[in-house]
Amino acid sequence: MDCFHYPLDTDQLLRKKRKIRRELLAANPHPLQKKIAILGGSTTNEVADQLELFLLQYGIQATFYQSEYGQYWQDAMFGNPELDAFQPDILYIHTTWRNIAHFPTTATPVEEIDSMVDQEYAHFEAMWQALDQKFHCPIIQNNFDRPNYRLMGNRDVWDPHGRTNFIARLNARFNDYAADHKNFYLNDIDYLSADYGLTAWGDAFYWHMYKYAMCLDAIPSLANSLANIIKSIYGRNKKALVLDLDNTLWGGVVGDDGVDGIAIGPEVPEGQVYAEFQSYCKALKSIGVILAVDSKNDEANALAGLNHPDGVLRPDDFVSIKANWEPKDRNLQAIADELSLGVDSFVFADDNPAERAIVAAQLPGVATPVLDGAENYIKMLDHGGYFEVTTLSQEDLNKTAIYHANAQRKAAQATFADYGEYLDSLEMQAILQPFQPLYYQRIAQLTNKSNQFNLTTLRCSETDIRAMAENPDCLTLCGRLSDKFGDNGLVTVVAGNCQGDTLDLVLWLMSCRVLKRGMEDAMMDAVVADAAARDITTIRGHYYPTAKNAMVRDFYAQMGFAKTAEDDGGNTTWELAVKDYKPRAAHMTIQR
Repeated sequence: MDCFHYPLDTDQLLRKKRKIRRELLAANPHPLQKKIAILGGSTTNEVADQLELFLLQYGIQATFYQSEYGQYWQDAMFGNPELDAFQPDILYIHTTWRNIAHFPTTATPVEEIDSMVDQEYAHFEAMWQALDQKFHCPIIQNNFDRPNYRLMGNRDVWDPHGRTNFIARLNARFNDYAADHKNFYLNDIDYLSADYGLTAWGDAFYWHMYKYAMCLDAIPSLANSLANIIKSIYGRNKKALVLDLDNTLWGGVVGDDGVDGIAIGPEVPEGQVYAEFQSYCKALKSIGVILAVDSKNDEANALAGLNHPDGVLRPDDFVSIKANWEPKDRNLQAIADELSLGVDSFVFADDNPAERAIVAAQLPGVATPVLDGAENYIKMLDHGGYFEVTTLSQEDLNKTAIYHANAQRKAAQATFADYGEYLDSLEMQAILQPFQPLYYQRIAQLTNKSNQFNLTTLRCSETDIRAMAENPDCLTLCGRLSDKFGDNGLVTVVAGNCQGDTLDLVLWLMSCRVLKRGMEDAMMDAVVADAAARDITTIRGHYYPTAKNAMVRDFYAQMGFAKTAEDDGGNTTWELAVKDYKPRAAHMTIQR
């Protein structure tokens, strides 16, 4: 829906929210269900309404608990039967500068101000720790916006007595806590309010009339930011940015103007704008975003443009370059197939509105932000929140190299007539081991990002993964795979509960980039071996169908399991007698 694209159509979001909600639910009949508790220091009704809409567009349907007005601290510290029974999946603490109890005055001794900062910070830290101990779920906390006035003018920012200075110090303490606690996230309303316009954001009319902590029209921006954090936690981020070339990465048409005639680089203002956009796109690689090209161009012209001496992006920055005269939606689908990603993992950036419309119509799920004026390209992509970072693993940092290595593997496969010989040529090495603290973050990330080879689609936080690892009745395994072309990193995860002589598998997933290379066989061998070591005689597996995991519908049948149950929704249960299992792994060296 256009109302969710930046800039947000706040009028439609606020005035037609019921109609939008109905349309979003109709478009996604099987959303991910999550419970979100909002503990507010101000009125939160509209915050919840808008957050619900933004989450629905990411395929997440939220049920909300809202504290009574201003009771965020009491609910957190002293308990509330309704909140306790609610058992939230996400806790969101909606506070602002108006919830700071004490500010220094110009008469406050400087040495006392340090103590005031400590006291205000301790108020929040105690709450975070109490909530974490009770609910063991992600906590999202607003940092502090600023009042839209400054008592001391410009001095307010550096003088310890100034409110601006005091708030900045508190925000720095919040930052330090977030850096040290993996299941804790900051919703940066200090930035949001500045971006929106502090005078409008902090319109006191809405506080005194309705006890809203910001103006009504700013609430969708707040909800958008918050939804970006939540969808990132649950693996609903986009993964790839597909870029047009002419008038997107440079000014002009390289096929008509020639390489020397395109605008890129420091010589002219227009060229500087495009160089800055290329720099932004290149920086996206550092947070795990993969880049590709989809351009109507002769390939030779496209490569010449990407090799322009003043350009920032080079051909090897892209995992795929489709420069031809095919329709762009077909090229994008081909890129998705090559990378084993769903099209809903992609953002398509093209200056041409007709091309964007075709892609949006032919490939539902692809994000097609409006690119209106090269000077706005960065803002349009950045404010869209497509690539919100809540975790950053080593695999994310190496994503482009990993996909380039996959391309080399595919090229090597084409030279072999026998697939087994091709697998042998890869010189694969697998490392299989129980969950380790070093990998908790990556394992949780995989559970939230993997959709196709995922038998139960169980979504887990790092806290959940740690609990599995530390539970003696839980069998856990994760696997890394490397070969002569490079290290794929941690790519597969299995977990199950031991119940008497039965192992009940609740989690089995694998990254699609290592499909059909035997890693699933190696993991199955390891599961059976570890189960036998625990005197398990029966292994039970489950398949819960989703819109994306049909590829593993028959996985357990292929592994020798027998189906024991199936309901009307297609959910199936399978069982395997451990004594009847024959090892399957081949074509790789396995280290346990």
